[in-house]
Amino acid sequence: MRHIFIKFYLVLTVFFSHQVGAQIIGNSLAPLIEEVSPAVVSIAVTGTVNVQNPLSNDPFFRRFMPPNQEREFESAGSGVIVDAELGHIITNHHVIDNADEITITLIDNRTLSATVIGSDPGTDIAVLQVDPDNLTDLNLGDSSNVRVGDFVVAIGNPFGLQHTVTSGIVSALGRVGINPDGYEDFIQTDASINPGNSGGALIDLNGNLIGINSAILSQSGGNIGIGFAIPINLAKNIMDQIIESGSVRRGLLGVNIAEITEEIAESLSFESSEGALITAISPGSAAELAGLQIGDVVVEVNGEPISGPSELRNYIGMRRPDEMIEINVLRDGELLTFEATLGEMSANTQTLPTETIDEIEPAFAGVELSVESISGQTNQYAIAIQAIDNNSFAFQRGLRQGDLITHVNRVRVQSFADLERILNNKPGSLVLQVLRDDRGLLLVLK
Repeated sequence: MRHIFIKFYLVLTVFFSHQVGAQIIGNSLAPLIEEVSPAVVSIAVTGTVNVQNPLSNDPFFRRFMPPNQEREFESAGSGVIVDAELGHIITNHHVIDNADEITITLIDNRTLSATVIGSDPGTDIAVLQVDPDNLTDLNLGDSSNVRVGDFVVAIGNPFGLQHTVTSGIVSALGRVGINPDGYEDFIQTDASINPGNSGGALIDLNGNLIGINSAILSQSGGNIGIGFAIPINLAKNIMDQIIESGSVRRGLLGVNIAEITEEIAESLSFESSEGALITAISPGSAAELAGLQIGDVVVEVNGEPISGPSELRNYIGMRRPDEMIEINVLRDGELLTFEATLGEMSANTQTLPTETIDEIEPAFAGVELSVESISGQTNQYAIAIQAIDNNSFAFQRGLRQGDLITHVNRVRVQSFADLERILNNKPGSLVLQVLRDDRGLLLVLK
């Protein structure tokens, strides 16, 4: 056993000494760390936040106490110098959020005052600027070349311990669901990342910056070997927009999308559960003008496969307004191609949700149905929602009084007999195409 261990050790030594050349000598990362560490900085933040006064919930004290109070805070994080000549530093949005004063500490213990050029909560990226006096920056790598199993090094200031270095491998790529309200494509690593590492560097063994450390998965608040970094390609896209204009402009397709579960795929006779199901289209949006329809399944954008709603949301969110995109969709078993010119997501635009389907049975309990003609359409009828219990499953899934159900599982329904024929087949899911105020929606009852 000892003989095997020694052989394995020798293999690793040979690997390190030959794969990264002069950066690493023998089995030591020291030469690499000495070269890149001056580009990683410590960030200290002071500011104020509004907190709710708990006494404001009491009707008596509410008359005497303000509903909100300002509270001063101090926090710390990390950052990476990406342009020494201009003094640009990249970090996380959550590190400098609500900051009144930001102080940067370099590896030589110099302290500099920093200003915020811009920040993007959606991707958790912020760009700072300091006086460009004798700074060192990191070379930006290409995160599209990163592979699971690659060796990586994380550098930052966990718990205020400046310039802490940890190492590990890339555990996974393309992680989503860490911040459901954001735009995600995380690199997962087992290199130790702890509070204070946020905004720090994830580098490869050639000293290239491949990610910005951002989050951890932990029940205790400390490292358990599951950390996440924002890929540098995504971070650079956002950084360039911030430096150019001080903010980020995002393209808007104008659709609501849902995951295709196995039950939905079976109900709609889809051969695959890959793609993003369009459940609603905003009037006048890029999607409507392009010719997309409710019930279409987006499977590809600009040649990039779309496996689910998160990928479509991320892809569109990284495009700029007025950008032309090519969208491939499945409609009634046929692959169709459309071109759309993206609109712009304003600050007031609600982020389109990714819908999940909860188990609901029976589908129409608490719902009163009738048959009504569709306004403006000759001899066209639909199943109307006359009344609906607000506590019913159907209401929870989005049905409302006045809705007109025109299709169930993509089959036209104009009478109770049409609806009963579908229900008698006991489908796993009911996919309803609904008219509401002349707008089409797709709702799923299961």
